[in-house]
Amino acid sequence: IVISSSGLYLTASKMHHARNNNEASEMPISFLNKAQKKTHADVHTSTKLNLSDTPIPDEDLREKDPIKFISQELEVMDVNAIINAAVIVFVSVAVLNQVATVDASIMRGWTTQEMAVRIPVDNWLSYSAVLEKSPIFTKAVTSATVYTIGDLIAQKTEGKDIGELDRARLLRSLLAGLIGHGPLSHLWYDVSENLFENVLHLRDWWGTIAKVAIDQTTWGPFWNNTYLLLLGLMKRDKLENIFGEMKRTTIPLIVSGLKLWPLAHCVTYGLVPLENRLLWVDMVEIIWVVILATAAAGGGEQADEESVEVAASEGTK
Repeated sequence: IVISSSGLYLTASKMHHARNNNEASEMPISFLNKAQKKTHADVHTSTKLNLSDTPIPDEDLREKDPIKFISQELEVMDVNAIINAAVIVFVSVAVLNQVATVDASIMRGWTTQEMAVRIPVDNWLSYSAVLEKSPIFTKAVTSATVYTIGDLIAQKTEGKDIGELDRARLLRSLLAGLIGHGPLSHLWYDVSENLFENVLHLRDWWGTIAKVAIDQTTWGPFWNNTYLLLLGLMKRDKLENIFGEMKRTTIPLIVSGLKLWPLAHCVTYGLVPLENRLLWVDMVEIIWVVILATAAAGGGEQADEESVEVAASEGTK
């Protein structure tokens, strides 16, 4: 028995042929059921691959009959691609509108140069005011945005086109940033600042190195595993699978983090004020979320492969 998607499909086909020839009594029913389930997945995959065989819109209609051309394009477009594109466009337009209209009530008569200078400054002042009023909520929304962007980039680097983007996975990353990274980071930076300044008295330049070392050996591994735990719980994975994933990725993620965070945290703990540390970290975090999301997705695929192998091995007993 070949343990692969194509192998299981062939095995299921042979079993189906044998059943038609009254030979199915020699084959385990439980394995046949598992193989048939895998066959359905292969049929779904093959159907997906056959989307390329759909007719291409007639380019001559682009100028002659634009309405008909658009209708043809919609017919051949993947529904998921339309939904994902609409969501991305809507969110992007909403954000750009919010950023560009921060001075809408006072910008009449401004020159282009004045808008180029004032709009970034006033957006920063607006963010700072909201941060001072609601620090935890503001940091939670900031992290949610960053984790969504990071997971989107991770899925694109995995080779997925816009129609294949996993919206449920994006939502899980958004929630991980919203309920996890933002509030916990707020707590960590407040507690660590008190520890560094009032307990360990790390106030000289060399204290920054000690702060980075403490961050990388405590907060870094803690959050990486918390992220995997949150995603696992949201996917309703078994706890043994979640803890297995933590065990598998803890050391590799620490090693990967050493390539990015020490230099970034020299800025975090050496130059950035306490209230703005999470914003700076979130800017760098986009790169790190790509690594985290890819690691989490890889763990899920590995678990799926292992479940297929177990099902196949049980069928051969």
